[in-house]
Amino acid sequence: MSTDRRTVLADAAIDVLAEAGMRGLTHRAVDRAAHLPPGTTSAYFRTRQALLTALVRRLVALDQAELQASGERTPVPRDAGELVAAIAAFVEQRLTGDGRRRSLARYACAIESVHHPELREILIPRRNTGRRVVQDFLTAQGVPDAENRTITLLTCVDGLVFDRLVGGGAVSPEEIERLLTAALG
Repeated sequence: MSTDRRTVLADAAIDVLAEAGMRGLTHRAVDRAAHLPPGTTSAYFRTRQALLTALVRRLVALDQAELQASGERTPVPRDAGELVAAIAAFVEQRLTGDGRRRSLARYACAIESVHHPELREILIPRRNTGRRVVQDFLTAQGVPDAENRTITLLTCVDGLVFDRLVGGGAVSPEEIERLLTAALG
């Protein structure tokens, strides 16, 4: 039961962070968001740093599971149009619903990791099926150094997501196509 309670608390912490920002992430706020008695969060995570570490671990686990599932649903695209459509769909998920809250929390944690390198170690991008789909496509297109170009392309897409979360609006398939064209270089 304690593992389930820790997961519930970490999920609530993600929501609190997305809604209230880093300053609003408190044990009491997580208790309220999880609909649990006061003191529950501090019983499981004694310090704010322990709570933040649990939040980051849960965030990464959710993201990796999503990327894995996305990569498994998406075979290696046959052409640039299919790749653009797949990336555009994924980006749209990041800008709405649960994806939006997790993206906001992830960016807040990334900024926090500047001051807490132990968080950075958890947040470092991992290999996943979604990334492999993009890299396999670039390799099949004969793109030199496909691994680094994949990282560059996905970092640019992540920048578009950040820009849209902060500035509002959607990411158009045309923007993604321009990024892909640059990656194919």
